Amino acid sequence: MRPHRGQDSRFVASAGEIGAVFASYDAGMSAAGRRTARSYLYVPADRADRLAGATGRGADALILDLEDAVPVDRKEVARANIDQWLSSQQRPGCELWVRINSTTPEVDIDVAVTSEVMGVVVPKAEPALLAEVDSLITGREHLLDLEPGAVGVFALIETAAGLLSAADLARAPRVWHLGLGEADLAAELRLRPTAAREELSPLRLQLVLVSAAAGIAAPVGPTATDFRDQAALRRSTEALLRLGFRARTAIHPAQLAVINDVFSPTAEEVAKARRLVAAYDDAVRSGAGVLTDEDGRMVDVAVVRSAREVLARADPSGPDQAR
Repeated sequence: MRPHRGQDSRFVASAGEIGAVFASYDAGMSAAGRRTARSYLYVPADRADRLAGATGRGADALILDLEDAVPVDRKEVARANIDQWLSSQQRPGCELWVRINSTTPEVDIDVAVTSEVMGVVVPKAEPALLAEVDSLITGREHLLDLEPGAVGVFALIETAAGLLSAADLARAPRVWHLGLGEADLAAELRLRPTAAREELSPLRLQLVLVSAAAGIAAPVGPTATDFRDQAALRRSTEALLRLGFRARTAIHPAQLAVINDVFSPTAEEVAKARRLVAAYDDAVRSGAGVLTDEDGRMVDVAVVRSAREVLARADPSGPDQAR
């Protein structure tokens, strides 16, 4: 990058150089082709009554659960419920995912992969299991005449082996998101987390790192098991936002409003980001040598990229929608 006279080259970039960076960055965003949901609500699939009203709860995404939320003797009931429920859905208004069992991926994917489903949540994700899931999904896509690669994978890391393979999982076929199953992982690692769960921050940051390196969406944050403590939920969700997460799972509809709010940029953040990007566009058109923000401070590539990320997270219902 060419430095402005008297300025450190780490902090100044020409408009043309920033434009080259963002041509590549925007291409990556377009390739992803989707805006990450903020909230993922688990719905036990053996409960037909819970499925019935799930799409109106306010979640950006639903995870129809065949795994932990369903007793072993009700797995078949859950599969039948999903099959029936999915066939009745027309424009549900949110993403639909299905969490399968790591021990029965074939029978679960037979009901989980349909044209209505965005993807499959794979618990206890490890490379061999993801390879098997990819093969099974490919077969279903072919059988249903779906576009190859249309069905994504949300890889939930819950084992030490999975965590050590996190970079490989992030680069695996179909993987759009990573997440941590912290209860299972903490048990395997013999951790004793406090209520604030600071002990898990290094593991969470590892997922942020490998996701960014692989060019996939930011990871999805873990569930807060106490859905009644809204203040604690807000604090922990804000901590996840600062750490690089952009979404979180929920076990109860009461958690959704806080999660959606925290992961939505404020009106002030959106307005500031829009002004910065507009200034950048003006600088590119005019061929200006350097960029400065509205306060006269020099702007580097990272600042403009962060502004674009804020705009990408703004409510898709309109350009000025924010909290």
